[in-house]
Amino acid sequence: MKEPGSGIAEFLKASGLEFCDYQLIRMAFTHPSFAQEKNVPYSNQRLEFLGDAVLNFVVGEYLYRTFPAKAEGELTRIRARVVCETSLHDVAARLNLGEYLLLGKGEDLSGGRKRKSILADTVEAVIGALYLDQGYPAARDFVLRQLEATVQEVAAGDYQDYKSRLQELVQAHNKENVSYSILEESGPAHARIFMAGVFLHQQLLSTGTGRSKKEAEQKAAAGVLQDEDILKSVLTGHETR
Repeated sequence: MKEPGSGIAEFLKASGLEFCDYQLIRMAFTHPSFAQEKNVPYSNQRLEFLGDAVLNFVVGEYLYRTFPAKAEGELTRIRARVVCETSLHDVAARLNLGEYLLLGKGEDLSGGRKRKSILADTVEAVIGALYLDQGYPAARDFVLRQLEATVQEVAAGDYQDYKSRLQELVQAHNKENVSYSILEESGPAHARIFMAGVFLHQQLLSTGTGRSKKEAEQKAAAGVLQDEDILKSVLTGHETR
């Protein structure tokens, strides 16, 4: 059995990160349940608080400098979509953060390594740890490496919730609603590409690809909304061919 925390070195190697103060990155992976169970005098909660502030500033600064024509309200909506729990969970999944977490036994047994909120919080804690260890440039570089593609996608219009729009339309004309399934996964572990399909009455309506499952599902939903023939068939109850 591995010594708790021994996998953190594997994370650093896989992610290409280096730390001067190893205790900071260990702290970033220490969930409060582990700290309480093992009587450890720290957890990642304070680093999460700091990392959240750094993350919002990095994304806000990037948006301000990159999109001078966008108004404040639009920049705010884009940032909210980029720094949300789902986006951070996608980052955690790409980096396999759940594998390296220090969790209490009960939290571990109840599925904590896959819990979206815990993984998103850990991403923020890693950002906070990087900021303390190496300063703003290192934290900014990490954030943009993980989220710049997401920022660009969202800024191009992906902050629209296509899944919700499609669901509202379908529910108004059908007893059943659409469902989603991941049809294919490809690429290396740190850069997975997902293909999602959207179904109605077990019939495939459209597919979409993305760097996260949610992005792929959003694009699949957008494919239905943007295809007049498919959308008409959905709203009239006729099968597509």
